[in-house]
Amino acid sequence: MLVILDPGIMSNTESNTNPWVDGLSIFAAVVLLTVGLFQIIEGIAAIAEDDIWATGPAGNYVFEFDLTTWGWIHLVIGIVLAVTGAALLAGQTWAIIVGMSLAVASAVVNFAWLPFQPFWALAIIALNVAVIWALGRLLTTPRSARV
Repeated sequence: MLVILDPGIMSNTESNTNPWVDGLSIFAAVVLLTVGLFQIIEGIAAIAEDDIWATGPAGNYVFEFDLTTWGWIHLVIGIVLAVTGAALLAGQTWAIIVGMSLAVASAVVNFAWLPFQPFWALAIIALNVAVIWALGRLLTTPRSARV
């Protein structure tokens, strides 16, 4: 269970806070945690089962991919995303920029992952876009409204 350490940032306890800003920061934090957990699961699955056969639509070509490296990349990104999501829930302002940067990196990694797991990669890319949007909205909010 996560405990919000700074209730002034994540709840509407002060008269000058905006409930939309609070909602966006909580949304972004929870989605970052979720994407991080998905990436961790994806990484563990790729490390545990590192041979996948991908066949073309007509079945005229077959490639065997060693996915161990991809698994470690997803695992590390997932851990860092989850930690950043927890930091955002804890009210750490550095987590806004770090979260946006990691969401971009995660989207790029999952774009490269499309040939292996297209649906899974597209789902994570969509969640990353939502995080980038929410954290971008937080950046455009005056600091006085966030605190």
